Amino acid sequence: MKKIAILLTFTLSALITFAQKSKSPKTTSKPFVLGLIDEIQSKELAEKRTVNIYLPEGYDQNDSIKYPVIYLLDGSADEDFIHVAGLVQFCNFEWVNQLPKSIVVGIANVDRKRDFTFPSTIKAKIALPTAGHSDKFMAFIEKELQPYIESNYRGNGDNMIIGQSLGGLFATEVLLKKPSLFNKYIIISPSLWWDNGSLLEQSSAILTESFTRETAVYIAVGKEGLTPTEIPRVMEVDANLLADKLRGTKSKKVNVFFDYLPMENHASIMHQAVMNAFKFLYPVQQH
Repeated sequence: MKKIAILLTFTLSALITFAQKSKSPKTTSKPFVLGLIDEIQSKELAEKRTVNIYLPEGYDQNDSIKYPVIYLLDGSADEDFIHVAGLVQFCNFEWVNQLPKSIVVGIANVDRKRDFTFPSTIKAKIALPTAGHSDKFMAFIEKELQPYIESNYRGNGDNMIIGQSLGGLFATEVLLKKPSLFNKYIIISPSLWWDNGSLLEQSSAILTESFTRETAVYIAVGKEGLTPTEIPRVMEVDANLLADKLRGTKSKKVNVFFDYLPMENHASIMHQAVMNAFKFLYPVQQH
């Protein structure tokens, strides 16, 4: 019995010693900070809006260097902000050198169906009861968000917008109705089926000879098929129609790039298209 007690004591002691030796050393964890989170109280939208800000390496609010600004729709942390900011950082690496160092402004969503669509009478509106208020969201960007960014960050007036799906619809509406809000447009898988494609019939200053602002438009679509409308439309066809419409401009200041990505679908296209867009929009290094 005594031997058993001694054996148990030895075994227990060995286990305690082993546990102490195998215990992981204490480490200090720190937050991984990707950017800043700003909140803007919007009068146009009558609500508080969150924007996620990525600042390029070396950014200093007190120096004289200014940067292009990329406005990203669907810019929440759990949407497209992290991977698009990552693409911007990657393209800024000196061994890649594809894109000028840029500020990214991710506009977090509150109600994207409300913000990205204009009024419509089609039946799809029944399933989207809050839809049809893109005019207010556009006013928010023009009158509140852009002035806020210009006042608080070192933007240089080179402004890009990126939108996909309903965000692509909204970016197209901005392009046609207020083309001077941005000088670069990345429009991916735009939901031009909204209101039976009426936006494709929209007149625009960007189509006229008097439009003199240098503007670049990149349009991408994957193999995406029929749209959720009473009279089915094909998304690839609508994207081509938009590109053709813009190519018909009389302005000599508008460049249009169309990119068909048959290996991508509506869910997978965003990341690849943004990467391609940077290559189309910046074929020659400008930094």
